[in-house]
Amino acid sequence: QVQLVESGGGLVQPGESLRLSCAASGSIFRINPMGWYRQAPGKERELVGTITSGGNTNYADSVKGRFTISRDNAKKTVYLQMNSLKPEDTAVYYCKALVNGRPYWGQGTQVTVSS
Repeated sequence: QVQLVESGGGLVQPGESLRLSCAASGSIFRINPMGWYRQAPGKERELVGTITSGGNTNYADSVKGRFTISRDNAKKTVYLQMNSLKPEDTAVYYCKALVNGRPYWGQGTQVTVSS
């Protein structure tokens, strides 16, 4: 049984920072890539960014220069450092990973940016 568990969401003011974590557990032989998606109210789920086991990253244009994805392969954990947060970043953030060739999603964590 493979599980992805996110943590780190919350309420912040515009301009502040937040760091999300997503830890994978279970019978894992290969986990690549890992990434983050988000879904705002009334909108479709969209890609935030991904990272390969070798550290290659890919970001949505809307977060480039503000968000950074990293991973710890030994801990099977991916991180999302979010800086200069804007109200339009408000969404449920989901972790996604391809584990042993199958896609898995986390349960989601709420990020709210509001003054």
